[in-house]
Amino acid sequence: MLRSSLVKIILASSFVSCYAGLAVAQQATAPAAAVNAAPAVAGVQSANIFEVKPDASLDANYAKQTNGERDKVQPGNNAPMWRQVGSGAEGYSSLPKTSAPEAGVLIQPFTQYPGSRLTTAGEAWRQVRNNWIIPYGGALLLIVLGAIGLFYWRRGTIELNESLTGRKIERFTPFERSAHLANAIAFTILAVSGLVMAFGQYFLMPLMGSSLFGYLTFLLKNAHNFAGPLFAISLLVVIFTYVRDNLPAKGDLNWFLKGGGLLSKQHVKAGRFNAGEKLLFWLGVFAFGLIVVASGLVLDKLVPGLNYERSTMQIAHMVHAVATIAMMGLFMGHIYLGTIGTEGTLQGMQTGYVDEAWAKEHHELWLEDVKSGKVSADRTADKHAARIAAAKVVKA
Repeated sequence: MLRSSLVKIILASSFVSCYAGLAVAQQATAPAAAVNAAPAVAGVQSANIFEVKPDASLDANYAKQTNGERDKVQPGNNAPMWRQVGSGAEGYSSLPKTSAPEAGVLIQPFTQYPGSRLTTAGEAWRQVRNNWIIPYGGALLLIVLGAIGLFYWRRGTIELNESLTGRKIERFTPFERSAHLANAIAFTILAVSGLVMAFGQYFLMPLMGSSLFGYLTFLLKNAHNFAGPLFAISLLVVIFTYVRDNLPAKGDLNWFLKGGGLLSKQHVKAGRFNAGEKLLFWLGVFAFGLIVVASGLVLDKLVPGLNYERSTMQIAHMVHAVATIAMMGLFMGHIYLGTIGTEGTLQGMQTGYVDEAWAKEHHELWLEDVKSGKVSADRTADKHAARIAAAKVVKA
């Protein structure tokens, strides 16, 4: 009996000692386990729909929540931040406002340009360019080119009805021809480079590849930028040089009513410049030319004091493109009539002189002024003679 009680006491003591040792060991290893535990990873660790509180959108102020408030109910939902970005909210930028006024604005606010939907300004500009300017502008130029080809096929070169007399009249002075030539060269560079940059990806890039086309457009872009100022200066010279003889005059309305005799082959009297040439001057050279120059200066950032935001550049580009395409359409007709379309016209610009028969057939009122003495038949020779006479007077 005594032996049995002693055995039970020894077993109970051993059990208590083991349990206490195990508890102490667990307490001792717990801090070490906590220290060795992997650190928590930042960010959303679960996509459990019940943890992100899907019913949070039922809150009346849900749409007004800031990004921090939204993160508390729907972790990872950054819609408030992107909504602000999409509305044109300005963030921080270290760039100066003078050189980068919109550096802190990632997406422009909503706007609607003519021909676009109500959307962000950048997308609205893209819609106008890709849906209107490029397809309809290209179609207009092709239609004009086709009309010129059809007219030439049916009518051919407009030849003189009378034989040449051999008597020459000065139509353009060397200064007038130089101004016209400089403007024509600049226009040609601008037209070719502009057409390649606008439409080249559709008909050139498939033929030469993207790399070569990229080098070509880079070269033409720089040529475009350098030819622009030459075109602007020569355009002003052309306007001031030719404006006097392009003012409305007697016979212009009759010329329009008869279409200049192009289709009817009837002779229509005209002054030094007929009504069609005057229309080209005032619409193509003066109006469209000045619009193209002004918008081009904005695109080149050459207008002092102007705030060059993206919206300013987008509007300038659309105006520039539309005016340029319209001007090119008019000038295509002018180039045709001034070269292969009319006999003797190109020689008048090359040499400055035309035959009296040509003047009678195309500008009879101007020929009458020449014969009456109102207009000099050779202004360059008269000026040269006047300078010689003045020099003799000074020597005397």
